[in-house]
Amino acid sequence: QVQLVESGGGLVQAGGSLRLSCAASGRTFSSDTMGWFRQAPGKEREFVAAISWSGGSRYYADSVKVRFTISRDNAKNTVYLQMNSLKPEDTAVYYCAAGKGGWGLTADYWGQGTQVTVSS
Repeated sequence: QVQLVESGGGLVQAGGSLRLSCAASGRTFSSDTMGWFRQAPGKEREFVAAISWSGGSRYYADSVKVRFTISRDNAKNTVYLQMNSLKPEDTAVYYCAAGKGGWGLTADYWGQGTQVTVSS
């Protein structure tokens, strides 16, 4: 059974940092594009970042560019999202995804989500 399990969410003050992790299991994802989406209350799910299977290409939404960094460790079947200089508008449930493509990522698999809350 394929699973993506996120961790690392929580409550942080504006300007702080968090690191999200997504551990994949059930098969190897070393040839998939991996990424992150988020959904704030009352809003649609939006793309945040994606990384190619080799890690050589990375894609970011304009709203998080410079502040967030996506990375992956294929040996651990894990993808990370380092989030710095967090803002209250970054508050959302963050979802890990695996699939195809680059910017925007067409997801075949989704995690269950982890809550990130940024207080002002």
